[in-house]
Amino acid sequence: MAFLLTEEAKFVKSVFNTSQLPAPDQMEIAFAGRSNVGKSSLINKLLNRKNLVKVSSLPGKTQSLNFFLVGQDLYLVDLPGYGFAKVPRKIKNDWKGLISSYILNRETLICVVVIVDLRHEVKAQDLELVTWLKNENKPLLLVYTKQDKLTANKRLHQAAILDAGFGIAREERVLFSAKTGEGREDLIARLEEFAG
Repeated sequence: MAFLLTEEAKFVKSVFNTSQLPAPDQMEIAFAGRSNVGKSSLINKLLNRKNLVKVSSLPGKTQSLNFFLVGQDLYLVDLPGYGFAKVPRKIKNDWKGLISSYILNRETLICVVVIVDLRHEVKAQDLELVTWLKNENKPLLLVYTKQDKLTANKRLHQAAILDAGFGIAREERVLFSAKTGEGREDLIARLEEFAG
């Protein structure tokens, strides 16, 4: 089903603790990544919408799980960024608890998309998240974004370095650009595989 290409999408709610989660009656795909890696831009491009997901230049702007309903049977969930966000430690710890509880316990979560900047080496926090998801047997898909910033040769070279760092095969990731839309169809096809 080409759910991401054909359906309307709308913001439903922001969740600050697990008691606020919507009823678990739709499939969910969550998007995770470092602060300012481009999660919001990626989701907007995926849905062909300009401003459905608010894009901010301030790291740590997303402090909740933001649920977007696509059609009638799929939520896209924008998770708070991690990394260098200038927020108090208590809030960071609250986020961590909310995110890990959501990922571990949400039965309707079919995939966690981990977004990584293609231009950089493997960052410790990205590796930590990917390793944790693998250990917990949670389905994940890596997306290397900002590929438009590199030449074709450099893209492949960087992607191979990241693949090795994360211990994955090239089939387990997608190259993407929120600016040009390159990789969008590939990403949609991969997500639809998770949706069955």
